[in-house]
Amino acid sequence: MWKYILKRVLISLVILVFVAFIIYLLMRSLPTSYLEQVARSKSMQPGSKSFEEWMQQLSATYGMDKGIIPGFFSWCGRALRGDFGDSWRWTVPVVDKFADSVWISFVMGAIAFIFEIIIAIPLGIIAATRQYSKTDYAITIIALACFSLPTFFFASLLKLVFCVNLGWFDLGGLIGRNFEQLSAAGQFFDKAQHLVLPIVTLVVISIGSLMRYTRTNMLEVLNADYIRTARAKGLSENKVIYHHAFRNTLIPLVTMLGGSLPGLFAGALITETLYSIPGIGYTSFQSMVAGDIPFSMFYLVFMAILTLLGNLISDILYAVVDPRVRIA
Repeated sequence: MWKYILKRVLISLVILVFVAFIIYLLMRSLPTSYLEQVARSKSMQPGSKSFEEWMQQLSATYGMDKGIIPGFFSWCGRALRGDFGDSWRWTVPVVDKFADSVWISFVMGAIAFIFEIIIAIPLGIIAATRQYSKTDYAITIIALACFSLPTFFFASLLKLVFCVNLGWFDLGGLIGRNFEQLSAAGQFFDKAQHLVLPIVTLVVISIGSLMRYTRTNMLEVLNADYIRTARAKGLSENKVIYHHAFRNTLIPLVTMLGGSLPGLFAGALITETLYSIPGIGYTSFQSMVAGDIPFSMFYLVFMAILTLLGNLISDILYAVVDPRVRIA
């Protein structure tokens, strides 16, 4: 197992280098005049350095005064030391801006992910075990409705009902008007209250596909020969379903859930924008629109690392959930 993990990590590092190089190449393909525009806009800020000083600093910091290959290795060297430079869009260090916004999205995504598993997987199993029943039809309709709901429509509907009509929540933002006057516990619950509707939106929009996916895979396993054999041996239905059938259903689910790791840090652009949540989804989108090369480079490489890590975790969990799968 450890040899396999070490081998996969080494392969992932090689893939990461090539992915980072492609990202760097795309960023360097942007018009060079944009760098001059950024330097000029920064030089016009009160108390800022001159245009020539900004051009010299930005070009030297991000290797823009070098060729693509030397510039890439220069960026890698700085990245290995944890130096990703300053964000052009937010005028703060890239790592600081990322840390300020990513944990908001992570908390939202993690809570929504937990509720998605708790709700969608049991409902998918119930629908599969009661195929063509009223329960199955009801769960299928709910899944299709959730899957088909546009995020902006559902979020706007929640805001209309719970913010405008009932007045239970604020229309947007992460904190309330009296946030500074609250105690530490009060500030915590104030932020938690502002995250309720965004999390509900994420959960409802995402559970439909997982319910359908669980139901489909569970039906395929329930029709297998070994399930009929287990029932013929007199095993209880619960043991057949939750011990034999569900464990084999976990194989495709592990693949799907393992690939969800990057989504926990990627943020939810539409949801964060509609609720005015300053998460990483909204921040990264604004950075890319503004051509913020340092922040975009860091964010895209970070997502590539999470994608490779999610695939590695999925491969390792295969052997955990299914004894027939062996790393060797």
